[in-house]
Amino acid sequence: MAATESKMIPLGTKAPFFKLKDVLSDRLLSLYELKSDIATVIMFICNHCPFVKHINKKLVEISNYYLEKGVSFLGINSNDIINYPEDSPENMIIQAKELGYKFPYLFDENQDVAQDYDAACTPDFYIFDKDLKLVYHGQFDDSRPGNNISVTGNDLSNALEAILNNQPVNQDQKPSIGCSIKWKNNY
Repeated sequence: MAATESKMIPLGTKAPFFKLKDVLSDRLLSLYELKSDIATVIMFICNHCPFVKHINKKLVEISNYYLEKGVSFLGINSNDIINYPEDSPENMIIQAKELGYKFPYLFDENQDVAQDYDAACTPDFYIFDKDLKLVYHGQFDDSRPGNNISVTGNDLSNALEAILNNQPVNQDQKPSIGCSIKWKNNY
């Protein structure tokens, strides 16, 4: 299991616009429709990656908690489904239902959104403020498959708590580590 780190882009970067199909509702949804006036968490995730599987239960718990506080969560799968059929939209629907995702699970078929966000791995977490400016880009927490550290989601939660309490988000952010985005041959 090769690990890839997220590419740390500058804080303050404006969220690139996108419109993607939500596999659960079968609707095209835009960033502007889905964003929150508090904070918007954009997560590059997928079905097959052991790093995502490792945190999924806690991710659902944390996203449900903050969704109730008005934070938006958006899951985006940008993987090549020809070589990774487990990440197909049909399987995304199954996974989202099995795990109880209450957030949209969007399919980035052309991989343009992953390119626009400079996403490198799954999971890869971005938090944008009410103005869609990047305030956090980093890991969920220190836990990884096999390292015997409990999955807590502390890094993501601490950033969201700072936003909810009108405090600055700690700028000392650790990159996420996970499976590389599975690019099509043209990237």
